[in-house]
Amino acid sequence: MTDTEKAEVMEKHAELPLTEPFLAAVAEAEKLIAAADFIRDPHDLAEGYDYLQAGIAAVLQLSRAHGTSHPYLVTATGPYTKMGLDNPDTLYYSANIDPSAEYLLTGVRGSTVDLSFQVLKGDYTASDVPNGDDAFDDRRLRINEDGSYQLRFGPPKENPGPNYFVLSEGASMLAVREVYGDWNTERKGTIRIERVDTVGTAPVEPGVEQLRKRYRAAGRMLLTRVHTWFNFPKWFYLNLPVNTLTEPRLTPGGLSTQYSSVGHFELDDDQALIITVPKSDAPYQGFQLGSRWYISLDYVNHQTSLNHRQAQVDPDGMIRMVVSARNPGVANWIETTGRKLGILQFRWQRVDRPMTPEDGPTIELVPFDKVAEQLPNFEHNRIDEAGWRERIAARQRAFAERMLG
Repeated sequence: MTDTEKAEVMEKHAELPLTEPFLAAVAEAEKLIAAADFIRDPHDLAEGYDYLQAGIAAVLQLSRAHGTSHPYLVTATGPYTKMGLDNPDTLYYSANIDPSAEYLLTGVRGSTVDLSFQVLKGDYTASDVPNGDDAFDDRRLRINEDGSYQLRFGPPKENPGPNYFVLSEGASMLAVREVYGDWNTERKGTIRIERVDTVGTAPVEPGVEQLRKRYRAAGRMLLTRVHTWFNFPKWFYLNLPVNTLTEPRLTPGGLSTQYSSVGHFELDDDQALIITVPKSDAPYQGFQLGSRWYISLDYVNHQTSLNHRQAQVDPDGMIRMVVSARNPGVANWIETTGRKLGILQFRWQRVDRPMTPEDGPTIELVPFDKVAEQLPNFEHNRIDEAGWRERIAARQRAFAERMLG
């Protein structure tokens, strides 16, 4: 290319900046964040802007991984790119797929409490939830003694062999979830994905127009992300009476082996919620708080979640948790981290029976200064400042190892 031709190309693209549609979407998303009707103070607004920054990072990554010819697993949500009330105990991976192609997943099972796979049709939008075309945990797989496994997803075919799962029309994404119980001792497995007919080849390098499409796609994804998760709490949480929890129910749009109990809270500094739930026989039981941005609260530096391995269990087999802004001096304090409004969420996973109302929680709103007398095992539940700092340190250390391990 001559210098003149280069100059002409540069001039052409200078007139049409690649990033313009994306930057316009960022500006629109910022306006949506600033106008959210649940913002009560600068703290809420700052969290919204932090959420926006994480969303920008996520959609830019996802737009680059959008092709289905040479897929790879990305973390579409997680500790640094939160969305969709991410579970503090879960690692999330996803890859885009083409239902007419065959994909091979190869992995080694770790020691985490649950590993599951879900094929989605479409995407989460502001008006709908994608249908689970197929959703299952690793109990449906044939796993070797050394923990290794392979599974294939693809179109219908004769004699597909074990661990083959059919992709129906419209399948667009494969989601993988790996769930921790004990953050300190459990270790994640390994997994990779490849498309059978393209492995060993290289994808076509993107040109300028392809990159332009990526930026447009990233902008659309960002606005969809913001709109959708504004609406999700309205669909499933905010129509419930405040400071209550539902009976366990199958999770909408989720796994067939997952139940949930949900609600939303509104608390002043002089109020607390005491939540009581039986320690479950399900392999995984977890509780968390979320903000009205429908993301997890800081679960690394604060105890905003507890699962079946982390929670203190009373002698009667019940787990009693105190949700409050102030520290009640008990091991199962769930910190609201300054939020007066937020989401309440229980999950039971890898279940092999229906969860009943008796498996679910009860909840009571009490004055904060009455918490001690409302806990039948208060002396057993108490923790001092040094003990609390050690609990938080354990979370921080385990999380750091999880993200690098």
